[in-house]
Amino acid sequence: MTNEQLRIGLIGTGRIGKVHAANIAALSETTLTWVIDPYIAGAEAIAAERGARATADPAEAFASGDLDAVIIASPTSTHADLIEQAIAAGLPVLCEKPIDLDIARVDKLAPVVEGSGVPFAVGFNRRFDRDFSLARERLIAGEVGNLEQLSIISRDPAPPTVENLRTTGGIFRDQTIHDFDMARYFAPDIVEVFATGSQLFDDGAEQTSDFDTAMVTMRTSAGVQISITNSRHSSIGYDQRIEIFGGEGMLEVGNAGTSLVSYSNATAVKTTTPYQHFFLERYSEAYLEELREFSRLVRGEESRCSTFADGRAALLLADAAELSAREGRVVRVDLGR
Repeated sequence: MTNEQLRIGLIGTGRIGKVHAANIAALSETTLTWVIDPYIAGAEAIAAERGARATADPAEAFASGDLDAVIIASPTSTHADLIEQAIAAGLPVLCEKPIDLDIARVDKLAPVVEGSGVPFAVGFNRRFDRDFSLARERLIAGEVGNLEQLSIISRDPAPPTVENLRTTGGIFRDQTIHDFDMARYFAPDIVEVFATGSQLFDDGAEQTSDFDTAMVTMRTSAGVQISITNSRHSSIGYDQRIEIFGGEGMLEVGNAGTSLVSYSNATAVKTTTPYQHFFLERYSEAYLEELREFSRLVRGEESRCSTFADGRAALLLADAAELSAREGRVVRVDLGR
């Protein structure tokens, strides 16, 4: 690096791209120098706002000499090729999940990334949520004894568009993949997957042969039981909960509300405001912490960033869940290589 601030290129100017752009500007150790998107108007708008340069061509930015790292927040179908180009240019990468929808493409890319020595991280931002991280620390410290059961509930407020459903690989590779990573964050040695899926309310899921509701049960080599509950809608708001149960106690992480004020009267006790609406609110601090950790990774410091292997493992679990739900059977998995 040629200056104190980490010079970052942002690829993709959609919803997540805008989150990353704001966070890059918010941290004193990072600065946005390039915004890259085939939709050049989107790139130019963010670049003008943040004092960066805009281009539709990643190669122009990669060859500019004005980058220390890149964040890939473009559509999933572009991830693998962009990763390969960035690694070839010697640029550290933070890539939004998943690495790719095709595990064969991921496996082909693995030696390119892992053999390069160039820092790489997958955007599993929930690892950086303060409460999830604290719960994991307390589990590791032995507060609940040996882990026996892990329960994850993750429900979105509303289904995505049909156009989105056609390109994101289905509920297991799009939504549940975050929960698969969280499961491994607490209990990494998963060997068995069983999943069911239903079409209960979303016409888009029916049109794309996807599921709008899913449940997954998994087991580790030591017999720890893991359950994941997903839905594409939730009338109560963004539903994000984890329960960690062991022989000596239990840890729980509940939903985040929009206020700490509660109200009681003759007909109701402790009524409160709604839960936060969606991931942009619920995980805003986690995204910022993720960027801090990525900066540390790029600078060669100790970092908690997830790895290429973490991204591959989550996709393997998603593939296993899809197969299980389609065929109605338990699927054995080997997450090692």
